[in-house]
Amino acid sequence: MGRIRACRICRDAPRGAKLPHEPRPILRVSSSARLLIASQAPGVRVHLSGLPFDDASGDRLRQWMDVSREVFYDETRIAIAPMGFCFPGHTAQKGDLPPRSECRAAWHDELFRALPKIECILAIGRYAQDYHFARLGGPLPKAARVDEIVRRPPEFSGESPKIIALPHPSWRNSGWLKQNLWFETEVLPKLRESVAKLIG
Repeated sequence: MGRIRACRICRDAPRGAKLPHEPRPILRVSSSARLLIASQAPGVRVHLSGLPFDDASGDRLRQWMDVSREVFYDETRIAIAPMGFCFPGHTAQKGDLPPRSECRAAWHDELFRALPKIECILAIGRYAQDYHFARLGGPLPKAARVDEIVRRPPEFSGESPKIIALPHPSWRNSGWLKQNLWFETEVLPKLRESVAKLIG
């Protein structure tokens, strides 16, 4: 994984605009991990700390999973690999830009072949969902909404590894969570059961 951490493609040979700051690829992986958190891209706070989900989104995700920080950051059990390894920068409206496409093209297929023991993928957000469902042979319909993907994943996913689709745990999704109360009653118990089996 040292090659990924040393990657400077977005600075030296970008597809389009150059990354607006020095690259800092962030991931935590081990060949022994059985659970993969496939997220979108680091935010600015994670870019500064170098620790994925070291923010309020991470607090909410750990609560969803019912795991401690210690367990969450044990990369021998839980791998964390975003679709974009570096913070992509901000839009004019101060939101985060989408994950950079260079990471997917240069690294992702190779990376996930190097994680042979993954039995379950927590696919957070549409970028990760599109990539992992397609990679495992079940591409998502372009018109599928977040609530459809999260609530009815068996329609889209294969058997191994299992994919659990999740909305992003950002505070920006608090409204979605309030409008979709089934997420807490239907999805979280199954998520916690799966996580407990894999890290136990």
